Amino acid sequence: MRRHAVCRAILARATNSGLPVYHHGVTTSTLDAEPACPGSDVIPQDAEGGSRPVSRPVALRRPFDSIPAATWDALASRSPWATPFARWAFHRSWWDAYGASAHDQTVVVVDPTAPTAPPLAIVPLMHRHQVEPDDGATRTYMRHAGGTLTPVEPTATAVFFGASYHADYATVLADPAVLPAVAEALVVLLARDARHGEVPARPWDEVDLRRLRCGDPAADALEDAFRGRADAERWTVVREREDVCPVVSLPDTADLQSFLSTLGKKERHEIRRKVRRAEAAGEVRLDRSTQPLADLDAFIELHQKRWGAEGLFPPTPGGDCSRRFFRHLFRHFGSNGQVGLMFLTVGGRRIAAGIHFDDGEAIYYYNAGVDPDARDLSPGVVMVQRYVEMALALGRRRLDFLRGDESYKYEWGAVDEPIQRILVERR
Repeated sequence: MRRHAVCRAILARATNSGLPVYHHGVTTSTLDAEPACPGSDVIPQDAEGGSRPVSRPVALRRPFDSIPAATWDALASRSPWATPFARWAFHRSWWDAYGASAHDQTVVVVDPTAPTAPPLAIVPLMHRHQVEPDDGATRTYMRHAGGTLTPVEPTATAVFFGASYHADYATVLADPAVLPAVAEALVVLLARDARHGEVPARPWDEVDLRRLRCGDPAADALEDAFRGRADAERWTVVREREDVCPVVSLPDTADLQSFLSTLGKKERHEIRRKVRRAEAAGEVRLDRSTQPLADLDAFIELHQKRWGAEGLFPPTPGGDCSRRFFRHLFRHFGSNGQVGLMFLTVGGRRIAAGIHFDDGEAIYYYNAGVDPDARDLSPGVVMVQRYVEMALALGRRRLDFLRGDESYKYEWGAVDEPIQRILVERR
């Protein structure tokens, strides 16, 4: 079952079974496979595919810089709910650009009886205040939709998933079989921090874990572990819907017209009309840059033309961080194809640009810019149409528009997939 189908199935199963419903419509989901019985050993798979008994895992802090990229990405590859946002290259780029705004709290979970073995899990974490004094300049505050989330004091010392300010999805990097034990080990470490102040400056006030996808068993394991200690530690634990990510499910065909036929009559007519108008003005092409580092300035120019002061790249310290972040994305992901820079041209004129991720299953539409002087050519619509065409040709089954419920996403038949937040507050 594909991931988006799994998400809906789990929500339906939770609703039908009478499981408790938490804030804003999020239900508690269950693992497809039963977890280990209480008190039993966890049996993870080793690198050769065999199994080995493990004593109670231990969570330890390790600087992000100390974890090899190969170790990090090996665990990401074993995590079914990991996306490109979970990869070492994304986190490396974030710390390169925004490291001054946060304290590294990366956690590895290990088997204490096998000190030379690779870690069982990595939990990317960082610590900062909920709102830092310079966030207005650096634009590193956490955005969310609608202001519906449980509020947190601006001065609160908080623990977040690493890079979650700019990642649309987050998870624990681990084989699903060990997630309950990994979550228990993490909560033991965080409980000790809350009592003894091992987090820099003072004990944490909040653990604010965002961007957890609907159906990700990491969310269930984390919630269970936090609730298991909540009474003893005097914690309040909330699990709530954070935002939505509209996702287009693509048919198992490379035929664009077959896909368009699945849309509503009005939407289908408007898309075809706008594409024909652009094609009448000249040859329409969506081409991938072969030198994204050299071409990034052209993307930034189109982005700022569209968004102006609301864009990511104003002439401010925050804009400098954004430019550094995007440059490092292309530098660290390299030529593996997981991040791409695309330019839409009509008659040889660049009128739009997009940056996306591609993990072999989905295209993640991450950021874009258009030339407002070309609005008569509908550059946004035409670029998405070409993205759909590209995704179909590559055999991708999803076009993920990521966070935000902007209306244009639903014109393409996108369906909301929620992301969740687990908030733990010290009383």
